[in-house]
Amino acid sequence: MEFEFYYYVIFLLTGLVAGFIDAIAGGGGIITIPVLLASGMPPHIALATNKLQGTFGSGMASINFIRKGFITWSEVMIGVIYTFIGAALGTYAILLMDASILAKIIPAMLVGIFIYTLLSPKMGENDRHAYLGNHLFFLIFGIGLGFYDGFFGPGTGTFWTIALVTLLGFNLKKATAQTKVMNFTSNIVSLAVFLWSGNVLILVGLLMGFGQIIGAYIGSNMVIKKEVKFIRTFFLTMVGLTLLKLIYSSYIA
Repeated sequence: MEFEFYYYVIFLLTGLVAGFIDAIAGGGGIITIPVLLASGMPPHIALATNKLQGTFGSGMASINFIRKGFITWSEVMIGVIYTFIGAALGTYAILLMDASILAKIIPAMLVGIFIYTLLSPKMGENDRHAYLGNHLFFLIFGIGLGFYDGFFGPGTGTFWTIALVTLLGFNLKKATAQTKVMNFTSNIVSLAVFLWSGNVLILVGLLMGFGQIIGAYIGSNMVIKKEVKFIRTFFLTMVGLTLLKLIYSSYIA
């Protein structure tokens, strides 16, 4: 597909803003997907191209968190393995199935997350007791959320963060950091499948990816420097906006 020059400028800026937001609280897809669709891309091409640009953002944020000591491979490797498996299965399934049913379910799940977070003002301020063992947690959520991200996608980072905080007892900073590693894993697996299917617009994805790298670097540094209260506020804002977008897309539009 060919676009007017100003569209390429919009793609770059969209990637930058989405990378910044996604590194802090997730939800960058509620910005990138509408822009890609508004450019005239068919939905399957928009979703595939979004995986390419999103891989750059989650990759940059993951690298920054690793460099700053928020992630160690021994802690996340089992999650990466299970997420890889789940994402491969989910992306393959989307080529065979209709994802519209999930689009009806996800808003209800996000309502629960939003209310729970809103009514838990101390959530994520400090590490807490873990309710599940590390291996069992990643077996369930690595495969489950990996599959979901490969199959559908919206809200994956939100689900990861809330699960890590509530079930593994992580504080929000550590949960946000590990979420980026899992997002990167599922993104790159899904991207590989979409590249094989020929649905990715490489130039657009790379341009947005460049913006993602800049935005993710700035955003991940803010997570490292800011207090948990700031991250929680940003998190709630993005959950709310994601929720409104999904409700509109699934039940109104």
